[in-house]
Amino acid sequence: MKYLCLGYHEESKILALGEDERNALAEECRAYDELLWRNGHCLKGNALPPSEGAMTLRFDHGKVRLAEGPFIQMPEQLGGILLLEANDLNHAIQLMSQLPAMRLGGALEIRPVRADGP
Repeated sequence: MKYLCLGYHEESKILALGEDERNALAEECRAYDELLWRNGHCLKGNALPPSEGAMTLRFDHGKVRLAEGPFIQMPEQLGGILLLEANDLNHAIQLMSQLPAMRLGGALEIRPVRADGP
């Protein structure tokens, strides 16, 4: 079964790390990503740049309004996405609970992807 995993982080915590710490964490995350790929769990994934420069489109009664920044103002911002293949939700939780970047805090939203569609 496929799951979309959305990782939310406080950008300030990542930026507060020293360069060596950031590089070490990034390398640890790459190694875990590679493990997920090798085991057939990772179907697609990308880290996102900082939310600066993000745009939000809001749709209201047929009109589109643009707003600078992420959709919701909160301390955590969407930091990455992953399309995961897992046996079931418990398996997806087990795999995602080991992500090295989550040691900094944050949240991971795991949502099943519908099988219906083109």
